[in-house]
Amino acid sequence: MDLGLKGKKVIMNGGAHGLGLASLKHFAAEGADVAFFSRKQDKIDAARDAIAKAGNGKVFAEVLDMAGNHEGYKAWLAKAADELGGCDIFVHMASSSGTGGTGDWQAGLDMDIMGAALAVEVLTPALAESGTGSIIFMSSTAALETFIAPQPFNALKAALITYGSQLSQALAAQGIRVNTVSPGAIYYEGGNWEMIRKVMPALYDGTLAKMPTGRFGEPDEVAKAVVFVASPACPYMTGANIVIDGGFTQRVQF
Repeated sequence: MDLGLKGKKVIMNGGAHGLGLASLKHFAAEGADVAFFSRKQDKIDAARDAIAKAGNGKVFAEVLDMAGNHEGYKAWLAKAADELGGCDIFVHMASSSGTGGTGDWQAGLDMDIMGAALAVEVLTPALAESGTGSIIFMSSTAALETFIAPQPFNALKAALITYGSQLSQALAAQGIRVNTVSPGAIYYEGGNWEMIRKVMPALYDGTLAKMPTGRFGEPDEVAKAVVFVASPACPYMTGANIVIDGGFTQRVQF
C-alpha cells in the first residue's frame, strides 16, 4: 500500500529512541523528510544514522531540552518547518515519562500538555497549507484505566486525549486531522519497562502475567500504526484514540 508520504514533511518532538525513532524510520522509509530533537548530541547522531539507513529523505535534528523552555521549543518548531519547507505531519512524542517525571505535575504539564498546545499554536498555519495536515498525540493506556496509582502522568495523558478529540473538530475546516495513539506496555532497550524490570521486578512480572498475548509490545508495533494514521492513506479518520496494548486494558472501547 502506498501511504502517500513521499516528500511529506514530518516534525516530531523527541524522536531519538523508542517509539519516536521507530516511527521516524518508517516515515523515512516511505519517502518523508523528518525533523526531531533530543537533549543529547550522541543520541541525535545515532538516530540520524538509523533514519538515513531507512530512507534517503532530508533529516533535520538539533539538541534541545524543551522542559520549561517554551520559547526555545516554539523557536525550534518554526525552524524545523523552515528547514523542511513546511509541515504536513506533527507527532507529539515527547513526554515526562522519558525524563523520569511521571510523578511531577509541572514536568507533565510542560511536556505532555504544553508540548502539544504550543506545537499546535506554531504549526497550524503550515499544517493548513499542506492540504493533508495531520497531528498525532501520543497518550497511554494509563489514561484509560487505573495503572499503578493515581499520578500526574495518568491524568495528563487523559487530558491529552480530550484535547486531541476537541481539537479535531476545531481544525477540521482547515483540512487538519487530529488523532491520538495510546500504547500499552512497550518494551525496548533504554525504555521505562527495561528499568522497571530491573528495579521493580514484581511490577514487571505482574504486568506480564496479565497480558492476554503473553508478552510486552515492541516499538515497531506502535510505530506502524502511528505512520498509517498520520498518512494521507487514512484521510477520514480524525478525533480517534487508537489503543495498541495487546488487549491489556479490559474496558470496552467505544
